[in-house]
Amino acid sequence: MSETVRSGAEDPVDDSLVPSLGVVPASVALAAAFVPIRGGVDDPFVWLAAAFTVVTVVAFLARRHGALEPELGGLAAAGSSLLVVLCAGYALNQGISGPVTVPGLEWTVSMLFLAFVAAGGSIGIAAADYAGVSPRGLIRRVLRFSTMMGLGFAGLLSMAFVSIFLFTLVTTFSGGVSELDGQLVQYASTAIGLGSIAAVYLLWRGHDLSYLDLERPSVRSILWTVGGLVMIFGALVAISLLMTAVGVDTAEHGTAQQAEQNPELLVVIIPAMILIVGPFEELLYRNVIQKSLYDTFSRYGAVVVTSVIFAAVHVAAYATAGAGEVLASLMVLFGLSLVLGFVYERTDNLVVPAVVHGCFNAAQMAMIYLA
Repeated sequence: MSETVRSGAEDPVDDSLVPSLGVVPASVALAAAFVPIRGGVDDPFVWLAAAFTVVTVVAFLARRHGALEPELGGLAAAGSSLLVVLCAGYALNQGISGPVTVPGLEWTVSMLFLAFVAAGGSIGIAAADYAGVSPRGLIRRVLRFSTMMGLGFAGLLSMAFVSIFLFTLVTTFSGGVSELDGQLVQYASTAIGLGSIAAVYLLWRGHDLSYLDLERPSVRSILWTVGGLVMIFGALVAISLLMTAVGVDTAEHGTAQQAEQNPELLVVIIPAMILIVGPFEELLYRNVIQKSLYDTFSRYGAVVVTSVIFAAVHVAAYATAGAGEVLASLMVLFGLSLVLGFVYERTDNLVVPAVVHGCFNAAQMAMIYLA
């Protein structure tokens, strides 16, 4: 086997190892996609997903045996895997899951969701192959991604524990909690929960307050803030129009549902979006997670990986809807997170994405009141 050093590789690598690893999730996606077809599902998007899994496996095998160059093979595998994700995601949104019951456990597993997840893994490995990342470098990236995913969910759990504690405290001393009190507790939990996890991680890594990218407003930061708002609203409109055109349904955020049922809560929700949700979510997900990923991924790669984490931790916020609608909402959130990550990457100033995020959320809540 030939050993090469390609652009982006950390050390000499066996050119076939990374694509060999890619064959594994690609084969899982292929097997999972064909299960519903064998079960009689004739939806064209399921068939397309299955066809693209075949292309992915062939692309990885061709790379494995040197029949394709890294750039072409990696691009082909990543592109076909992305199409699997889109086709499987669309089929899931339309209510097709390809369920299979695990013998002896009585668990039902969606084969299309398995194909969706496995194809997502194939995209990452294909991108690594395209960039010339070594197997050792790929392992480092997987470990760092897993650590940052854990950190993101730690923030979610921290918020939950703080919320339980505060609710118990308020109930004990006041005898009950109104909906308005509940919102105040929720946002206090957001600030304390996310802020504490960010602080613990920074202390563990030996960082001081200088690690926080807080800068005074400048003409450049103001322009990027305005531009970020234009981009994020533009992205929302474009994604919404596309999903409407193809008939994809999304789930509604739990906070939006509460605001629709009780508009008086917007008195707390709107300012909290600007003063708490935007700043503290961006503190953890951009200034801590995305910035930490710069050491292992390219800066734009870190933006994408952070957006995957950001979308994943918001599953619970949309959990009142079906799996397909939740998945569609998370894909929308992923797209919007790319904008926030890009703005932070361009400015290295936490204030900019925090303001963009907070104002964007507040504007969406205000639209509920005006509707």
